[in-house]
Amino acid sequence: MIDPAPRTVEQSRASVVRLTIPTDANFSGNVFGGQLLAEVDRVAYITATRHAQTNCVTASFDRVDFLAPVHVGEVVDFDARLTYVGRTSMEVWVRIRAEPLLGGPSQPVAEAYVTMVAVGPDGRPTAVPALALTSDAERQRFDDGRRRTEIRRRARERGGAQEGPRAV
Repeated sequence: MIDPAPRTVEQSRASVVRLTIPTDANFSGNVFGGQLLAEVDRVAYITATRHAQTNCVTASFDRVDFLAPVHVGEVVDFDARLTYVGRTSMEVWVRIRAEPLLGGPSQPVAEAYVTMVAVGPDGRPTAVPALALTSDAERQRFDDGRRRTEIRRRARERGGAQEGPRAV
């Protein structure tokens, strides 16, 4: 099999902009975190699929940090880019910003790291193109992503990521 040509971070980058509405709200009038996570999953899928040029599935949400509440009526921008690419998996970093619909400054409200795996027609993991890094910032994010990927791999080997509650 011939290796596909490497692809840049910009070639796969994706952004989704969404208006929050009352059905997105919790009892405090803020947007449910789960609503944000669903959009994070979608934009991570777009980014990974653009890079892999095949179907991708979510393997894990490594980390999600909610920095500020999102209010109903705000416009939310989900910006996703690859940080690390392995043989079949990709780490996608999603930054989330919100701004008032009628104007005002945009502010960071959350960020997440999502691991996506490319799958072939048989549903099994398949190789993805290498990531062509074009800046020092991309190289640093790649190195950081490689470390996070190694930490996740070791946790799976120990059973940490697979274990649920234990009976005593």
